[in-house]
Amino acid sequence: MRNAVWYSRFAKAAAHFCGRPRVFSLAVGVILVWVVTGPLFGFSDTWQLVINTGTTIITFLMVFLIQNTQNRDTEAIQIKLDELIRATQGAHNALLDLEELEEENLDAFKVKYQALAAAARSELTLGNKDTGSPEP
Repeated sequence: MRNAVWYSRFAKAAAHFCGRPRVFSLAVGVILVWVVTGPLFGFSDTWQLVINTGTTIITFLMVFLIQNTQNRDTEAIQIKLDELIRATQGAHNALLDLEELEEENLDAFKVKYQALAAAARSELTLGNKDTGSPEP
């Protein structure tokens, strides 16, 4: 558990740091230095290998940091949405925690809500309002 807390803190800090304009400018600077040194090294295979290896390693590590940040953000959004459903009078509590359902169950909910949307659009074409809380 302690490693998970450490990694989460590290990933959050690293993602925050790497998302700054200065870090992007630093990366552009590294690329420019690499390009300028090309003629010095005769555009050799080693010269190309240096940038390819460096960018591959950084990309590989950043994928994990970005995924960690995305997972945390998605989970927080889902919890906030669940709270809105729970606290809204007349909302269907069966919609709480939908992200944990199997795809067949999600499809069943989707079909019901698509039918509600189609009915609301039909009402609009007839000049009626599409407001209200019909049962799915």
